Amino acid sequence: MEKPYEWTGLRSDFATEGDDATARVNNDTALEHGLERAISALTHDQHADGYWCYELEADCTIPAEYILMMHFMDEIDAPLQERMARYLRRHQNEDGGWPLFEGGPADISCTVKAYYALKLAGDLPDAPHMRRARDCVLAAGGAARANVFTRIALAQFGQVPWRAVPFTPIEVMLFPRWFAFHLSKVAYWSRTVMVPLLILCSLKRMARNPHGIGVRELFITAPEEETDYFPVRSAANRVLIRLDAVGRRAERFIPRWLRRRAIARGEAWFTARLNGHGGLGAIFPAMVNAYEALDCLGYPADHPYRRTAREAIDKLLIEHADEAYCQPCVSPVWDSVLAALALQETGQARAIDAAERALQWLAGEQLLDAPGDWREQHPTLPGGGWAFQFRNDYYPDLDDTGAVGWAMYRSADARYTEARERAARWVAGMQSSNGGYGAFDADNTHDYLNEIPFADHGALLDPPTADVSARCAILLNYASRENPAYREPLSRVLEYLYAQQEEDGAWFGRWGTNYIYGTWSVLAALEVCGVDPQHPAIRRAVAWLKRAQRADGGWGETNLSYFEPELRGQADASTSFHTAWALLGLMAAGEAHAPEARRGIDHLLATQDTEGLWHEPQFSAPGFPRVFYLKYHGYSKYFPLWALARYRTLTGSAA
Repeated sequence: MEKPYEWTGLRSDFATEGDDATARVNNDTALEHGLERAISALTHDQHADGYWCYELEADCTIPAEYILMMHFMDEIDAPLQERMARYLRRHQNEDGGWPLFEGGPADISCTVKAYYALKLAGDLPDAPHMRRARDCVLAAGGAARANVFTRIALAQFGQVPWRAVPFTPIEVMLFPRWFAFHLSKVAYWSRTVMVPLLILCSLKRMARNPHGIGVRELFITAPEEETDYFPVRSAANRVLIRLDAVGRRAERFIPRWLRRRAIARGEAWFTARLNGHGGLGAIFPAMVNAYEALDCLGYPADHPYRRTAREAIDKLLIEHADEAYCQPCVSPVWDSVLAALALQETGQARAIDAAERALQWLAGEQLLDAPGDWREQHPTLPGGGWAFQFRNDYYPDLDDTGAVGWAMYRSADARYTEARERAARWVAGMQSSNGGYGAFDADNTHDYLNEIPFADHGALLDPPTADVSARCAILLNYASRENPAYREPLSRVLEYLYAQQEEDGAWFGRWGTNYIYGTWSVLAALEVCGVDPQHPAIRRAVAWLKRAQRADGGWGETNLSYFEPELRGQADASTSFHTAWALLGLMAAGEAHAPEARRGIDHLLATQDTEGLWHEPQFSAPGFPRVFYLKYHGYSKYFPLWALARYRTLTGSAA
């Protein structure tokens, strides 16, 4: 095995003239060696077809739900179940609960599901780890305090009465668009999860639960006697809880013909979007609900819909010899474009070749004439976006589209001319009225809907955010250089970004943890758009990033900053991806030669392993802030490389 290069640190500001020359040679050599190893490691992972697709890990809710699904359907794979149970046991906190992210506090809903899954898998309630989990749930108020989705699962398994879950009639499928609630008014993920779930809840579909296993021991008050399943969150929520109770009492008066019509409407809606082996919405919760709803509606096990729906779910499995877990979705487009951007920055022939192969694969994944929910608002807008996953035809993603367009413009290959123009046109057409961009829809900002009892997770909507808007601004800027028609939407999104800056100089990161990610995203956009590095907004951001640097030269940020914004830019340890984001942000702001940048590069090179990689236990992004978090296994592979390459580009390899 090749002996790892011994990194001696960056040049000291107090070196003598002779020491300075020697240090510069050592620094250049270390940086080049680190880059070479990082490029080799990343290109080694590239698929023969040109894409990258790293594991995408969520909290233990997802594997727990997979086990619950097996018992709901009475389709139990015992060896797989045991490997998943091992995974669940390994991720339990010392206090007995399960967190939403590594190192986080116990979450009652995740803990209830993990406990139930382990009990279904055969773990005895008196086992030490199960006793600790039960004590954790009871200390948090019992399973009655779990979130809506957990209580729905408990109702399906007969552990709580149906009054413990919100009144969710399938008749909402018949509401007109102007009504206060309509599917088009909630986010794509909410739509795809809700529609088959509305069918299951309206028909009160019960789990088969072949072993008759329950978890009544997780309740302080008997579930039938519990009177407080809906803690009030606000004055508006209080009113909606009362309306929910009225609706439940009135349900028995819904005509059977009307329910049949609504079920048929819901069935037609979600079967049209089953998305082949990509699965409904290409996200696990929607896929599971669809699979169970198909069974509920009488589709036999050998029906193509049923078979394909199950195959889509099982494609999300990550199986090892001793453990297994289920991903919430896959991320090939996102992984591929970020890897391509990092490799483009290196300027090396083999890296550029790998990036081009990725772009060629991406060009074939562009969604042009496919149907999509976004067309309801924009029926005459030509398609041109990319999805996040291998296949998600109805739901292209503005963040992915902005990033792919960015990489294609940087390539300057004429083969991508039409693709990037279609992408820019689509992005410009999907701008929200405030100038910003959501991830999948425009003006998905009906905030009152987050007050309904069903939305206790507070993630029903897809409003514009700074990080997505920044990627869209980059694409629009490149497009405006060729077509002045894009200058107006570009101007509007830049105004939106300025308005979103926090008082201390940071920007919130909706899709990456958190303010370091958001700040990098916006600073990168402002650089591409040619904003003067001395602009006050940029100087405030630079000052914040420098203040956030840790003693070891790196950066880190806890996911708790989504709960407590005052923790932004703070963490117990530095991570490679936070360090890379901060460095990329500083360099975008003209700070490549700042001592903070030198120390950040020092940290990355000091923590790189002999294979050229970085390994992080920390979750790197939210699926939904405060509710659901993700660990992108690729973030510690391409972001540090990107930062090292950018540093060399801007400094000529000199420290």
